[in-house]
Amino acid sequence: MTDYSDGEHLRPAPSQHMDEVDHRIVAHLRRDGRMPYKTLAKELGLTEATVRSRVRRLEEGDSLRVVAVTDYEAVGYTMMLAVGIQVEGRPADVVAEDLAKFDEVFSVCQVVGTLDIETLAVTRDQEHLSDLLARLAKVPGVRKLEPSIALDVLKNQSNWVPFGHGV
Repeated sequence: MTDYSDGEHLRPAPSQHMDEVDHRIVAHLRRDGRMPYKTLAKELGLTEATVRSRVRRLEEGDSLRVVAVTDYEAVGYTMMLAVGIQVEGRPADVVAEDLAKFDEVFSVCQVVGTLDIETLAVTRDQEHLSDLLARLAKVPGVRKLEPSIALDVLKNQSNWVPFGHGV
């Protein structure tokens, strides 16, 4: 993360150390991000003030962010796909920024290898899929698309972070 505290210079924020108590707080919030501090404190054997201050510190240190996550199928998207993209004639980072603007695209990564960019996207049906691929292909700098449609999504865990400590 970036620290803007002096108003002029950008520098990395200090690394955030998380102890076992922090990991336990995060584990509980992963299961229920709306859990009241009072309930969380009781379950963890801590005071409410301790939980509140630790959560605040984790949020301010960019180690924790409690957000709502939607299930793409619950809102009408039935197909997930990965689209590998080769770029030509424009910088890959500029093309990636254009691809990130598509509503259906939820992940864009610059990669090393035969492809320059990997995206993950969702569509409502086959017709929407065809339309999306046609629109992606028209982005200036896109040389080639390599789509792969997910037949069965075995794991799509948006809250995954390699914390360790069994969390």
